[in-house]
Amino acid sequence: MHHEDLNAIGTIANVVRERINGNVATYIRNLYVNYSNICVLSCQFCAFGARKRDAHAFEFSHDDIVAKVRVGLQGGITEVHMVGGLHPTLTSEWYVQLIQKLRELDGNLFIKAFTAIEIRHLAERIFKKSIQETLQIFKDAGLGALTGGGAEIFDAGVRDQICRGKETAQEWLEVHRIWHQMGMRSTATMLFGHVETLEQRVEHMSQLRILQDETRGFTAFIPFAFVPETTDMAHIQPTTAADELRTLAVSRIYLDNFEHITAYWISFGLPLASVALNYGVDDLHGTIMEEKIFHMAGAKTPVAQTQKAFEKAIREAGRDPVPRDTWYRRLHQTTAA
Repeated sequence: MHHEDLNAIGTIANVVRERINGNVATYIRNLYVNYSNICVLSCQFCAFGARKRDAHAFEFSHDDIVAKVRVGLQGGITEVHMVGGLHPTLTSEWYVQLIQKLRELDGNLFIKAFTAIEIRHLAERIFKKSIQETLQIFKDAGLGALTGGGAEIFDAGVRDQICRGKETAQEWLEVHRIWHQMGMRSTATMLFGHVETLEQRVEHMSQLRILQDETRGFTAFIPFAFVPETTDMAHIQPTTAADELRTLAVSRIYLDNFEHITAYWISFGLPLASVALNYGVDDLHGTIMEEKIFHMAGAKTPVAQTQKAFEKAIREAGRDPVPRDTWYRRLHQTTAA
């Protein structure tokens, strides 16, 4: 992480990527749905969460969400990715029925929803059941994967500065461990470029690497660059493109038990994400179609990308574009119109 020669690090990461994934780079045709931003927490890094009385608070009904997903299905999505705030009053039935209604729309739709933080909140305050019992209810209803959000940086001191009161690293890891033990998959994330040190980034990756050795349940590692603009941490200088590429490359070299490293274009921008395909990255995430969390924090990237844009960006990096499913399994290769 401290090495001065970024290109050398990128070259090493590129060799690792080639050995694991060949010349293919993937993307997914998905839709993001943030069902509500009403949240009991007030994380310093977050411009998304709101109290019910706040002007920017929102909460979608089942009908609203089903309508969005129906449009997405007409556009060819294979996944709906759904997260929200830690809502204090929505009932357990509301969450279960939402998953069931989405499952009824299309039996082949992959439903990826909820962070480990949401699951703990739902289990302890809403369902009033154990983590495993809550996850089993969602699995039975049709949930196919957990999202990786809420990890931020695992270091306790950093969490106290940027998300005081949020669950600990071990509590985040426990939810994913249980989900993996149930035979299911999830992604792992890291929010970097704020108050953490390079050493704390590596320690974060180390804890993910240890759990992956135990469960093999993580499909990919997805680091996010912090967007400070409209948050309580707006005084922090955004990280540089070089730091972003270095973090992606080091993660590819270090996380030898992860098959995939994803460049989240919402955070990095599609042009830099394309460059990252030569720094260890083999996946550019998804079409998304609607994103609120990073954009409410001040991200200037588009809120959606087309399949055609992904395939162009991947080919320009010298890779072969292939769509994938939620578990990063390659689908038939297509040429976007």
